[in-house]
Amino acid sequence: MPPKANTKAKVTKPAEPAKKTAATKKAPAKAPATKAAATKKTATTKKATEAPAKKTAATKIEPAKAPAKSAAPKATTSKRKREEEPEEAPAKKAKTTTTKKASAKTSAEKKAPSKPVKKVKALTKGAVINEPPTERLHVFVFGEGTAGELGLGTAKNAVDVKRPRLNPNLAADTVGVVQIAAGGMHVVALTHDNKILTWGVNDQGALGRDTEWEGGLKDMDEAQKEEDEESDSDDDEDNNGLNPKESLPAEVDFTGVEVAEGTRWVQVAAGDSCSLALTDDGRVYGWGTFRGNEGTLGFTQEVETATRPMLLPDLKNITSIVAGANHALALNKAGAVVAWGSGQQMQLGRRIIERSKLESLRPREFGLPKGPKNGIATIETGAYHCFAISKNGNVYSWGLNNYGETGIPDNAGQDDAAIKKPTIVEALQGKGVTNIKGGGHHSMAATENGDCLIWGRIDGAQGGFTSEELQKMPEDVVMRDHRNDPRILLVPTKVEAVKGATTKLAPGPEHNLVVTKEGKAWSWGFSANYQTGLGTEDDVLEPTLIDNSAVKEKALNGVFTGGQYSMLTAPAN
Repeated sequence: MPPKANTKAKVTKPAEPAKKTAATKKAPAKAPATKAAATKKTATTKKATEAPAKKTAATKIEPAKAPAKSAAPKATTSKRKREEEPEEAPAKKAKTTTTKKASAKTSAEKKAPSKPVKKVKALTKGAVINEPPTERLHVFVFGEGTAGELGLGTAKNAVDVKRPRLNPNLAADTVGVVQIAAGGMHVVALTHDNKILTWGVNDQGALGRDTEWEGGLKDMDEAQKEEDEESDSDDDEDNNGLNPKESLPAEVDFTGVEVAEGTRWVQVAAGDSCSLALTDDGRVYGWGTFRGNEGTLGFTQEVETATRPMLLPDLKNITSIVAGANHALALNKAGAVVAWGSGQQMQLGRRIIERSKLESLRPREFGLPKGPKNGIATIETGAYHCFAISKNGNVYSWGLNNYGETGIPDNAGQDDAAIKKPTIVEALQGKGVTNIKGGGHHSMAATENGDCLIWGRIDGAQGGFTSEELQKMPEDVVMRDHRNDPRILLVPTKVEAVKGATTKLAPGPEHNLVVTKEGKAWSWGFSANYQTGLGTEDDVLEPTLIDNSAVKEKALNGVFTGGQYSMLTAPAN
């Protein structure tokens, strides 16, 4: 929406990224109005303004308008091409990378330099407050890989991966991944030897390194035709049309970046178009950008798009970081939480005035408790909503609430519903929540006794319930649409079909994965791109065990979901 002078903060829906028409899939009987994942995606050309190729895919989770009145085919959007994105930067902002506003007029047309031009400052390392993970992991990937998000490179079998596959480019004995984060269409990983690797889409600097490639990209249909005509081997390379610099894991470029000697990386996080990294002395670095309703919002108040890592100086003594679609949270050692990024869906927990919306790019505290007794112990986020668990066990939530995804039923089902400030989720009081995460428009929690709870949008198989189970639920638990079909689960409800004690959660745009204490993975939901890992393109209504040969004997310990892909991890020892 256009800026209005002296207007009050208003909850708005992000403008949808330019739509890439999807290779359509037969919609399920109870399809939601919009879909966050699509059936196919083009291996597109390098320029962000060129038209997409034939096959398409979607990544971002956009808050739907009002909950839809009728079913519609699964729509598709993608951040790879944004036809609706304004060509010009928002007012008072430079269109260049890492360029100050004052020089916007003279540098807006210049190509971003491949290396930072400013001199490296000599930082002194602070006291160590965080320790890096050390356990090396096997990384299994599956789902859509046409944007390189699986990290499998250019082999022809790296595109549609139906079931979990061990990624040979992330071998535990050589690369040694110890922590991983899934963004909409890119991935960030931390290794045992203090490197940060990225792969996937780099359209807005999310990979933090140069991925310019002179080889050119092919249309995916053309690549498939060549594959069919030339070879039947699964080992042939360079025939899936992908840019190898994006589709293969590679180290983030910290050349010229002010990093204190001896710094160790301890955590990484990924949003839709940004990445973050936390150090052992509590500093935070980031790269990429945040998007708002009108297109690119910026990464900081001075930098619109950071194609290389930069220090975020306002963040100090940080112990944990998380990223939503276009916002981020950080927790410090005092138990205080700061938020920054796009706040147009109230995901920052504070009032944002349209005429000064760039203030949202400055990390600030908001209405959460802090301190040694009542401060925050855990932070988590969904696409446009957030959670925090306090040291005394209270669960807080805030942000977009169109589908009751915050766990607070207030105004659920209404257009632009939101919880404007952190509010205790009464339905989770006394449940002993140990883990909580948000997806597109739904959320999940794990409890002390191993229950898997879910709530929010459920009209696209996200719930994990049979139609019989849903029909038995009362009106104060399930909100139904005009056809009397279940649409919103208003109350956190146990998913009975998950066998075992749930420990790890990964709610995606419209699919879910969990791992149990027994090291088993269960998945369900939208599966048009094989993102459930069950080898099917059909929606998976109930939690189903993932037990293919790659993971059957593994003690899985991690689950991660992106826009149209997923990952599992297992200890390498």
